[in-house]
Formats: sequence, C-alpha cells, structure tokens
Amino acid sequence: MLEKAQLEEILNIALSKAGDFADIYLEKKKVNGVVCEENKLERVVSGYDVGAGIRVVSGEATAYAYTNDLSLASLKEVAKVVSQGAKGSKKDLTIDLRKLDNPPFFSIKERPEEVKMEDKAKLVKEANEVARSIDQRVKQVTVSYADSVQQVLIANSEGSIAEDERIRTRFVVNSIAAQGKDMQTGFESAGAAMGMELFELFDPKEIATLATKRALLMLEAKAAPSGKMPVVLAGEAGGTMIHEACGHGMEADLAQKGLSVYANKKGEQVASSVVTVIDDATMANYYGSYLYDDEGVKSQKTTLIEKGELKGYLYDRLTATQEKAQPTGNGRRESFQHRPLPRMSNTYLAAGETDPEEIIRQTKKGILVKRMGGGQVNTANGDYMFEVSEGYLIENGEITRPVRGATLTGNGPETLKLVEMVGNDVGFKIGTCGKDGQGAPVTSGQPTMSIKELIVGGQEIEDENPAWREVSLRPYWKRK
Repeated sequence: MLEKAQLEEILNIALSKAGDFADIYLEKKKVNGVVCEENKLERVVSGYDVGAGIRVVSGEATAYAYTNDLSLASLKEVAKVVSQGAKGSKKDLTIDLRKLDNPPFFSIKERPEEVKMEDKAKLVKEANEVARSIDQRVKQVTVSYADSVQQVLIANSEGSIAEDERIRTRFVVNSIAAQGKDMQTGFESAGAAMGMELFELFDPKEIATLATKRALLMLEAKAAPSGKMPVVLAGEAGGTMIHEACGHGMEADLAQKGLSVYANKKGEQVASSVVTVIDDATMANYYGSYLYDDEGVKSQKTTLIEKGELKGYLYDRLTATQEKAQPTGNGRRESFQHRPLPRMSNTYLAAGETDPEEIIRQTKKGILVKRMGGGQVNTANGDYMFEVSEGYLIENGEITRPVRGATLTGNGPETLKLVEMVGNDVGFKIGTCGKDGQGAPVTSGQPTMSIKELIVGGQEIEDENPAWREVSLRPYWKRK
C-alpha cells in the first residue's frame, strides 16, 4: 500500500511533538451482499472502501484521526493533526520498520470475488424456495448472503510492519411461521473465514430447512415452566452464555475501569473446576480468526479460565502497557474509522469428558436449551437475562417436548460455579459482537453443559403430548 520509507516518514510526523507510541492502520475492503425478502431479491450490493487511521498514544491518552485518502500528502496531514493531541515531552526516536513474517494462515479454495454475483443470488433464491415450500404456515422468509475481502497493513513506532488478508463468507436464513394470531421465528446461520467452499460444508438448502422447521416447531410448543431448575445448554446453543456472561468481562479495558465482575480476580477460583474458557484467534478458518490483530500483534491462543481459576484477560497494546502485561493479540477495530479495543475472537468453553446423552440422562427434570436468543448482560456485576429461541422439557432423564417463551436469568460467575458436567462435544456459532459502537466478527462455542440451577421464566404448561414430532429436528448429537 505504501513504501517502507513513506510509513516511517508518517510515523515520525505523528510523534514530532510528543507521544510514547504511534501506529498507522491501512485498510482496503471489498464487500458483496445479496438479500431475498418478500419472495424477491430486495438488495444486491457491492462496495469498496479504503482508508487509514493514525494513532498517537501518550500515557493513557489517545489521539486518533482517519481519512479515506491514501495519498502520501493526505496521510502526512492526518499525522500532523494527531501530533497536536500528543502530550508530554518530545522523544528522539529512530523508526526503522521491519516486515513481520506472513506465513500461510488460511487456505482459501474459491475466492468469493472471483464468483459471479448471479451464482451467489442463485444460492439465496434456492434457499428461499426451499424454506417457503416446507409448510403453508410459513409466512415470511429472509435469506442473506455476504462476503468480504479485507486487506490491512499496520506499521508502528516500535518498528514493525504487519500485513493480513481476511476473507469471510456468511449465509443467514430467518423464517417466520404463523398460525392464527400466533407467530414464531426460526433462525439459522453459517459462516467462516473462507471463500465459497463454505457451501461444501454447509448446504444453503439445509440451512433454510433448519431455520424453517425451528419456527414451525415453536408454533407447536407449549409455554415453558417457570422457577428455579436445572438447565442443560446444548452444544448447538453456540456459546452465547460464555461470550456474553463471561467473555466481555475478560476484556482488559472493562476490568481496568472496574466495569467487570472479574476485575482484580486473577488467580482466584471464579468457576467450577470443570470450566476452562479459551479465546483463540489462530483457529484456522473460524469466523473470528486472523493472522495479526488490528494493532499488528500476532494472533494467539489465550486461556482465560483454567479449571475454574481466572488466568488472565484479553489485552490490546494500551491496556497491556497500563498493566505491564503482554498484548494477547486482541486489539480489534471495525474499520479504519475506529480506534482499536480489546475484543474477543473465537471464545469457547473447552470440551469435557462426559457424553452429552449421559448429561441428559442424569437430569431428572429441567430445561434443554438448543438455541439462545437475544438478551442483556451487566458486565459490572455479571447479571444477565437471555431468551431461549428453542428449548425442550427434560423429564426423568429424557427429552419430552418443546417449550417456548423461556428466559434464563442469572449471574455469570455464579452460573460458572454451578456447572456440574461438561460434554465432549463443542458447537460453534458465528456472530457480530458489538462494543462501543463497533462491530467485530466473532465465533462463540461450548460443549453440552449442565447447570445445577437457573431461574427460568415461563408459564405453567399443560400435561399433553402435542404433535410436534412431525417437524422436530434430529437430536443434535445424532445429526450427520
């Protein structure tokens, strides 16, 4: 994007008045998207965005500015602007940039930008047709496809240049089924840091089928029971609980500001001994993976909780400096228009040793959660509330019937201490994580896990056997 000498000149201008550290983040990004709604293609979009952000750090203060003009003259002007925000005395720095290793990281078999938009639209239209053909009660289907090819270059005053190319593809189906005044929604998605080979792993028609059958299943479900009871989170639940009730509290900026229930608890037992939580941006082709983070720090695997003990936090450069720690490669930003923050990548509860079916058998009465819905979390005290988009009643160690309208209420650290069994299966789900107005692609995951007791919100249910089995999904641990 720029020559080494040009990058050095820009960084020297940024630090010309004061500052402890400076970096420049250059980005080129191509995006494509297709959306089918109301039984027709509503949007077919392509975009190309370029820009750069320049940052100067002085102690705990940050000056940041950006531009979409990548000419040397423009970048020098931006560097002058951020230099005005630097504090302290001028330091004599000699910036001699060296390029970091850029080993092969992701194997991309079919780059999305090389595939015709007509072929992408065909996948979307076929999924829409399949979803609508399943049952006459299907009233609305939204299918969306998106891909992005992002190239970044990060150079800093410590003397390094890091480059990364991130290719991501995703496919989402949302189906709405109605019967009388009753309306239910089913959602299913697939995505990865790969190209069109994603659809060799996930059939768009199967994604549409799963989403639609989920909506139909919930139409037949009865109201969930309420009260304190055991809860089993299936591997298919995808780690929402871990991401929201645990992961955000492990981000170092929140911990350092006292906005995390896990602040100042390093070395303490914060969870059951069967709980190990990991954030790993090196997992090949996972949606939240990358070679270097958005500060040019090599990605890595970070153990946050090991056998219940809090081991550490997720750091960017700034929070690591404040704590005299090493960055963990979790400095991420939505685009060149944003400054980096400590963010999760692929965060999951590590697999245990128990067979998932055994976990069900040992649960005499409770709720099985196969899909989590929306919710909210207070990172300062760990309290949370999540909706359940697909749940089942467990009676005498067997899954008996689907229930709807359930919510899970609890406290993150308390819940982790109540985990009794962890399965040997791990399921992952993709998402876009929001923080401080920025979105970042992430993956969250967990095995099947049993929680001794949670507050389940719902209603009393009728003692009958509804005809839900005609549209029910195969048990998750038996699905091919």
